[in-house]
Amino acid sequence: MIAFSVQHAFADLALDVAFESNARTLALFGDSGAGKTSVLNAIAGLLKPERGRIALDDRVLFDSAARIDVPVCERRIGYVFQDGRLFPHLDVRANLVYGAKSRRDGTHADLDAVIALLDLAPMLRRAPSTLSGGERQRVAIGRALLAEPRALLLDEPLTGLHAEARRQVLEYLRRMKRELGVFTLLVTHHADEVAALADEVVLLAGGEVAGRLSRDDFAARHAAQSVRF
Repeated sequence: MIAFSVQHAFADLALDVAFESNARTLALFGDSGAGKTSVLNAIAGLLKPERGRIALDDRVLFDSAARIDVPVCERRIGYVFQDGRLFPHLDVRANLVYGAKSRRDGTHADLDAVIALLDLAPMLRRAPSTLSGGERQRVAIGRALLAEPRALLLDEPLTGLHAEARRQVLEYLRRMKRELGVFTLLVTHHADEVAALADEVVLLAGGEVAGRLSRDDFAARHAAQSVRF
C-alpha cells in the first residue's frame, strides 16, 4: 500500500496531492506539468516536500510533522528515468551488477532471473552507447529490479522510443508485472500504457488530483471522450 499526501510550492506549480492505493501497479496520468514527476521525486527522496507524509506499506519514508526524512539510499526505491541513465563507462553486465550489489541484510537479487526476464543475455558485453533506446530502457529496468526495491518508479519509460521499441518494452513490462510482485508506480500521459499496465489510475492536473479510476473505467472514459484528462 502507498499513502501519499504532499504539499510543495514551486515557482510555476503549487503541488497539493493526496492519494492512497493498494493497487499492484498504479498509474499517474496527466499532461506535462501536472506534477507527476514531482510525486515520484518525493517518493524517491529527490524532493523534500514542504509539508506532508509518504508511507509504503508499514514504513514511513517522509513525515514533516514527525521530522522523518529517510535518506535516498535507505528508501529502497528503484527509479527508471526517461533516458535510462546507464553508466556510460560500464558495459551492460556491469551496469546490472551495480544494481545487484548486496543489500545490507546480506541477500542478493537473482541476476540470471532478471537477465532472462528482460532478455538481456545477447547484450551483456555491449557498451550503453551501442544500444537502441528500447534496449537501454530494458537494462535500466533490470538494474532497478536488481536493487530489490520496495517500489519501482517508472517515469515515462517509453517516451522517445519508436513504435516497435515501445511495443517491445511494453511487453517486457507486462511480463514483469505477471512474474514479479513489486509495487510499481507508472508516470505517463499515454493512455495505451495505462491500459496495458495499470490496475488503478490517479489523474493529475495542475498539481492536484483530478480523479481516481480503475483501469477499466479509465479505458471506457478515454474511449468515449477521446481526450486527455
